[in-house]
Parts: sequence; structure tokens; C-alpha cells
Amino acid sequence: MNEQLSFLCNWVIAPRRVAAIAPSSRALAALITRGISAADAPVLELGAGTGVFTRRLVAVGVPQDQLVLVESGPGFARRLRHEFPSSRVLQMDAARLGGLDLFAGTGAGAVVSGLPLLSMSSLQVARILKGAFSQLRDGGAFYQFTYGPGCPVPRAVLERYGLRARLVGRTFANLPPAAVFRISRKAVATRLF
Repeated sequence: MNEQLSFLCNWVIAPRRVAAIAPSSRALAALITRGISAADAPVLELGAGTGVFTRRLVAVGVPQDQLVLVESGPGFARRLRHEFPSSRVLQMDAARLGGLDLFAGTGAGAVVSGLPLLSMSSLQVARILKGAFSQLRDGGAFYQFTYGPGCPVPRAVLERYGLRARLVGRTFANLPPAAVFRISRKAVATRLF
């Protein structure tokens, strides 16, 4: 089954989980991975879907065996295991990352998220961020795309966890047009996770 059809079928089955009618474009994949290189390995990807961002991460030099892909959809997870056999694919809810040690204490250099945060509650978003930042090493960043006009992480959540969001850029070569934000720890923040 081709990528477009696979994505559309998953959207029909679970529209709130998928939250888009088409997979992310190559332009969006290039934008969300713009600040990532092999030096950031290992990398954690949330909501890996059809692997558009994963392919781009491999193209910028992140070895497959240095990728942990989190995907809750069984069809997408199966597809990812087939296409990226050296990667670690976890079929799970990204809000349950807290307490796991995915990188044997070294921490990821980046988290790339394709999760539909705008369709989630503030509590879910907070759990996802807390779990993701518990997997990041110092200096690591969380990259999130959105179809909305601003950062999809509520300001209260950013403030609570001592985080800041910076717009990386926008692309109109995506259906719908999208923006990417880089979320990182504030330098003076007390580290909560």
C-alpha cells in the first residue's frame, strides 16, 4: 500500500490520533530536521507515522540504530519496523515515556515530534514533554511541527517546566501549511526532569 493511501486509511480509523489527511511533506521533513546532525544521535522520534521524518534523519547522517521511533498505531509501527529494521520501534503512547531509560543514561540529542499536540489536552501535552525531556541530554532540543499559527505547547506548560519555544520556520509546501518550533530548556531554569 502506498504512503498516501496508508496514511488516509489510518486517518479514517483514528482521525484524532492521526489529525491530518496526508503525510508530512519532504519540505516539512527538511525543516524539522534542519538543526539536527549525526552529532545529535541518538534521536527519539514521536509519532513516526509513515517514516517521512525518519527517512530525513537517516539522510542527515543519524544512523538507523541510533533512532528510537515511538508510534501508537499498529499499522504504522509495523511499517516502520519493516522499513527501518535497525531502529528500535516502540508501539506505545508517547505520554508514557516518563520513567523509561531508552538511551542507557546517555540521553538523546534531539526529539522530533510528529504528534498532533493541538488535538490533545494540556495534561497530555505536559506528560509528553516531561517524558521527552527526561530522555534528552543537556543541550538537547525538542522539535515540534504544527498547523496552527503559534507554538502548540500551551504557555503555561512551557513556563511550568522552564522551557522556551522558538520558531524554526514555516513551509507552505505541505498540506496543510506548517510551522516548526524548537523547544529547549531555559538556561537558568531549575531542571525538573
